[in-house]
Amino acid sequence: MSQTVDAIRPRRSVLFMPGSNARALKKAKTLTADALILDLEDAVAPNAKETARGLVCAQVQAGGYGKREIVVRINDVSGPWGEDDLKAAVEAAPDAVLAPKVQSPRDVTRLNGMLDGLEAPEGMALWAMMETPASILHAQAIAATARDTRLAAFVMGTNDLSKELSCALTPGRAPLLTSLSMSLLAARAHGLAIIDGVFNNIQDTDGFIQECRQGEEFGFDGKTLIHPTQIEPCNRIFAPDPDEVAFARRVIKAFDAPENAGKGVLKIDGRMVERLHAEQGRRLVALADAIAEREHTE
Repeated sequence: MSQTVDAIRPRRSVLFMPGSNARALKKAKTLTADALILDLEDAVAPNAKETARGLVCAQVQAGGYGKREIVVRINDVSGPWGEDDLKAAVEAAPDAVLAPKVQSPRDVTRLNGMLDGLEAPEGMALWAMMETPASILHAQAIAATARDTRLAAFVMGTNDLSKELSCALTPGRAPLLTSLSMSLLAARAHGLAIIDGVFNNIQDTDGFIQECRQGEEFGFDGKTLIHPTQIEPCNRIFAPDPDEVAFARRVIKAFDAPENAGKGVLKIDGRMVERLHAEQGRRLVALADAIAEREHTE
């Protein structure tokens, strides 16, 4: 279920919203995040799980979120709440369900079978949290299931991952770079979107900006967020550079010209450009256009 150029969606900012907070769920309809993860797992206390499930599914069914991509993070289906979360989510029909603690290809195929058995809408995708050592070691095999399942995205669970690894969350994230890179490689090899993990210190704006820039340079599609104040800088950093978009349009136009139909390399603005750069440019332009359309309709 990887995105085609025609169907590309911005996922610069992906904001977690606690499923037990009715006010926050309504407020989310006014925020400029590209996507919202309505959370039934970590953000909800055990005694509030059923209440949160009802609130989240009612809000999804009520709509009003505009072009924002709506994702429901369920609890582990091996635990006491997960299966009921999944059933309720299918009835509410968000854009995707986010599964925690995915550790192997078997987990994906099991969840996919459950979704099919519940007759989930064809367009409902499955996203997977990458948050354990096992998930990182099996990243390639997990991503490969996208050929035959609804799997469409990885979400990095850096807090859980650092806990499982007994490593520190340091500026620059050196202890996590291997895990981030392995997940990114696997996602790109199989056409998945991939969203970077959260930044915990809401007050550290400079640190957040630096981590966003690191994620963008790595190649992540966007970043998961824990507070609305993080949306604007995240959207700005993960948006395509206007100069790069303008150059991409010139590259596309040049390669699409009839006189260049058989050429693999062209000189544009003093730079040697290959046909593969035109294909990269189409994705960049599609993303820029999707962002512009989204912001115009808000």
